[in-house]
Amino acid sequence: MAARVEIVSFGYLHDAPPAAHLTVDLRTHFRDPHVSPELRTMTAADEPVRHAVLNTPGIVDLVEATARAVLAFASGPGGGVVTVAAGCAGGRHRAPTVANAVAERLRDVGRDGVRVYHRDIAQAVVQR
Repeated sequence: MAARVEIVSFGYLHDAPPAAHLTVDLRTHFRDPHVSPELRTMTAADEPVRHAVLNTPGIVDLVEATARAVLAFASGPGGGVVTVAAGCAGGRHRAPTVANAVAERLRDVGRDGVRVYHRDIAQAVVQR
């Protein structure tokens, strides 16, 4: 039986990272849409946020590399669930956008059973 894949997005400012086989920390190396007043209250459910995140240099390469890593984990003999955690500061912009993009990439290459859960997307905007 093929390994299932679960991708969890989260915000480091809300709680500890979830347990995962692979954790992608987006806080330091990728521009935060939160700094733009027009994007601050939006989430990854909004196209302007997705556009801003997915057009950040390096993000598309990171999505592709993460998808390849998931496929490597899933090809092992252990089966079960492969869990990926994608985290940013508040869990509303970068992490859920990247989580959705990784899931989409995996589905594009024929992976079934990919589930995405956004732990903190509905949290209030963190004032910082």
